Amino acid sequence: MTYDFTKFKKKVADTEEWFKSESALLRTGRATPALIENIKVDCYGGKSPLKGVASISVEDARTLIVKPWESDSALQVEQAVRSSDLGVQAISEKGFVRVIFPELTEERRRALLKILGEKLEESKVSVRVVREEIWRDVQEKERKGEISEDDKFRYKDELQKMVDDFNKKLKDISDKKEAEIKG
Repeated sequence: MTYDFTKFKKKVADTEEWFKSESALLRTGRATPALIENIKVDCYGGKSPLKGVASISVEDARTLIVKPWESDSALQVEQAVRSSDLGVQAISEKGFVRVIFPELTEERRRALLKILGEKLEESKVSVRVVREEIWRDVQEKERKGEISEDDKFRYKDELQKMVDDFNKKLKDISDKKEAEIKG
């Protein structure tokens, strides 16, 4: 009988996606729509993500153009962008909003690197929790006699290899983002 690692693979894939999306939100000097698309805007009687009420395009390396689908909601978009903690400047102009990102300072770069490290560690902790869950399941199967002791240790080695491979993937993503942040 072979052990089914599907649950482990699914959970680590989810963790990888989370880490990728979290690291994408860290601004590296280039303005991208992903940085602001999930800002909540007060319109249509509730809070909606910016990408749901406007189109977002890149004007240049430090400027985004946000065109609300209803031009009279430009003020709400401007207010939402200003109240976000991104430290950007939002200027409302004839039915659209220009979002200007300042140059990254050395202090901000260090802060971003620290945040990136924290997100990486959160991801690794998540993987360790899943690994422990799977390992307890393997041990339980061995106690019940469903698998042999040799199989138990073979599965442990297999599991550790998958964890190591996954942690290397996370580190590669982190290293790439770190290089972007350092400019």
